[in-house]
Amino acid sequence: MRVVATIEARMSASRLPGKVLLPLAGAPMLERLIERLRRSQKVDDVVVATTIDAPDAAIVDVCRRIGCRVYRGPVEDITERLLGAVAGSDIVVQVTGDCPLVDPAHVDETVRFLCESNADYASNSLHANTFPLGLDVRCFTAEALRRSAELSSDPTDRVHGSYFIYRNPDLFRLVGWEAPADLHWPELRLTVDEPADYELVRRVFDALYPANPGFSATDVLGLLRQRPDWVLLNSAVRQKHPDEA
Repeated sequence: MRVVATIEARMSASRLPGKVLLPLAGAPMLERLIERLRRSQKVDDVVVATTIDAPDAAIVDVCRRIGCRVYRGPVEDITERLLGAVAGSDIVVQVTGDCPLVDPAHVDETVRFLCESNADYASNSLHANTFPLGLDVRCFTAEALRRSAELSSDPTDRVHGSYFIYRNPDLFRLVGWEAPADLHWPELRLTVDEPADYELVRRVFDALYPANPGFSATDVLGLLRQRPDWVLLNSAVRQKHPDEA
């Protein structure tokens, strides 16, 4: 079974344009995320799924410099973009470029859970977030992605890639796993949508990366429990609903 991790990334973000190339511990956020996904024991390849928009050539340049595969597809139809990016694969791990703290051990656990359950879709945030936002992992079969593309042309489904799979448990077998007690912190934001989010994540990388580039989610939450003042930095940021532009 060939497992491909995809990273959706583009330069035009409404709240923080160019965020995927903002620096974290001396390298672009996208590069740090690729580096983390490459530590997975289950992932065979990482591919950045970006768009045909001219500004996204900067993303292509980063990928070429570090030897990461990149695929350019439609701007709004992420389902179609993912299909192109994962051609020839069996299992897809879907990650967004604004989640640079995703833990490769969580990727491995989600892939394992998908395979052992013989499911179409597995996630560590299936029914409700138990992990901090930004540590969520979605994994599904390439066949389920192809079926979803055939069954739905709804823009809300297509702009989120696997959303049709997730919201149709009558058509697809969905399984999930939850955070252990030491990682249960659903109120914490570790995704990057606004400047305050970036400031928090930047501080985490500056604190942990130099001594241990492969730091874990446990390391992150341990650090933030000691720095409640950092946690307050982005506590007022609101997460968009999937049907919001």
